[in-house]
Amino acid sequence: MTKLQIWGAIGAALAVWLLILLEPILMPFFVSMILAYLGDPVTDWLEARGLSRRLAVSVVFLLLGVIIIGGVLVLVPVLGRQIAQLIEALPSIFNWVQATVLPEIQSLTGIDFTADFDQLRDALMANWRETGTFAAAFLAQASRSGLAFAVWIGNIALIPVVTFYLLLDWDRIKGYIRDMLPRHIEPRVTSLTTECDEVLSAFLRGQLLVMLSLGVIYAVGLSVIGLHFGLLIGVMAGLASIVPYLGVIVGIVTAAVVAFFQFDTWLPLVGVLVVFGIGQIAESTVLQPLLLGDKIGLHPVAVIFAVLAGGQLFGFTGILLALPVAAVVMVLLRYAYHRYRGSQLYNRSRSGALSQDQSQGDGST
Repeated sequence: MTKLQIWGAIGAALAVWLLILLEPILMPFFVSMILAYLGDPVTDWLEARGLSRRLAVSVVFLLLGVIIIGGVLVLVPVLGRQIAQLIEALPSIFNWVQATVLPEIQSLTGIDFTADFDQLRDALMANWRETGTFAAAFLAQASRSGLAFAVWIGNIALIPVVTFYLLLDWDRIKGYIRDMLPRHIEPRVTSLTTECDEVLSAFLRGQLLVMLSLGVIYAVGLSVIGLHFGLLIGVMAGLASIVPYLGVIVGIVTAAVVAFFQFDTWLPLVGVLVVFGIGQIAESTVLQPLLLGDKIGLHPVAVIFAVLAGGQLFGFTGILLALPVAAVVMVLLRYAYHRYRGSQLYNRSRSGALSQDQSQGDGST
């Protein structure tokens, strides 16, 4: 290794070590970076139409604030009510499974799952009760640890401030980084960065918009047919749509179970299938061509692994970093693969390799 490569490896190791040390305070900065990244194209579009950078940033900042605050004010109370209703309905669901489903399974297989199901029911009900008292426990803990609560509030308050300034100087920061690169590697780094931006755009902009649209379609459709927990199921299916086909599978199974318990007949399942069928048609014919186009996205397995690995290594901050880091790693691996395919090591012919081996053998004798 050259000295430059050694210093680069040392710098990368120090950067990772510094990230680990600063992980407790990095969350608001990474959230702000993601919001600034999402808002930069709209800011550039407004700026290209005559608005100053500061005014364009103010408009985008206001739109982001209205969307986030409006979503919280509208969705959180409704979701809270539906979760409370689901918790109340769980005992009757468990009783029905124990009285109806388990005897059928035992008659078909000869295996008695009653004891295991009782343990599963007790564990789930205990966890649901803990979830129901989470707010009270959180407030009690906050009152006992005022400093930690103040730090948490301060981190949340930092997000809009940092987002505003990052949006204001986003293009300038990119220009500074590009000017600092050594001239002989600047074109190659710029090309790789552009490819990384395409992958990130496909997920952080396109895929998130597809997930949001599908969640709205599912939630509205299930609510129209009168299904209980329609909003909750729609949001859950929309979030799960980050992995292709996972959202529709989770949504159909959950909605079918709820419909069967609510209506006690199989006919409403047709309505559930129609709702998710409309969502799939909209996704394949409108949402993906319009929002994603032909951009290269991450493989579903890479998405799952990145999110789980990021959460395991760095907690919530790791989850925020998972997709950007996975996109960069995928682009670098693709670049290394193409370099390898064009290298002498890969393209050396078998006859050339044999002749080289023979010449080495002759030299040794």
